[in-house]
Amino acid sequence: MGIFDNIKSSASNLGKSAETIINKEVKKETFTFRALPESVEEMKALPEAVLDNPFKTAALTVCALCALAASQEIGIEMLNFLKGPQPLSNMEISFLKDRVRDCKHYVPFSYFAGATPENDYTPAEPFTVTVESNPYSYVNNGYAKLFIKSGGADTPREVVLRRKGDGQWFLWEQMLMVGIRTPKSQNHWA
Repeated sequence: MGIFDNIKSSASNLGKSAETIINKEVKKETFTFRALPESVEEMKALPEAVLDNPFKTAALTVCALCALAASQEIGIEMLNFLKGPQPLSNMEISFLKDRVRDCKHYVPFSYFAGATPENDYTPAEPFTVTVESNPYSYVNNGYAKLFIKSGGADTPREVVLRRKGDGQWFLWEQMLMVGIRTPKSQNHWA
């Protein structure tokens, strides 16, 4: 056996491992809500609230962020439900409150179909949100990194979910409340 045979064997196995990750199924799920939940009880009554797959939890995250824009207390309560055993940290709450306080209440609505800068991010009704995976969504065991397209951004934004031992998927981290294009009514250059 040559001195490089072990290296060739290891490299071959690494290639197979990477190939398995890359060939993971890319999935897209669309969720439709006749009305957005206005309380944590209404959210828990939705069929998606079983949280048995990460796509459902990601879709409900958008709903909770919309509630946050209307009522910080209710939105935080919904997000804590979605966070499961680890509620929002003080830093996360502060960040979210800052985003809403800075008149960015339109940001979470931008993730629903039909919401664009031109219509001031007014979504079509019923409210429809599409959540997607990519080949690298499941590279970390027990976690899923999913993506949601905003009508005000060129690239989809991430939501990271974590699976609990009982199979439920909880919100781990969201990158949805970030900058997007200014709505037409607030854009002095439009």
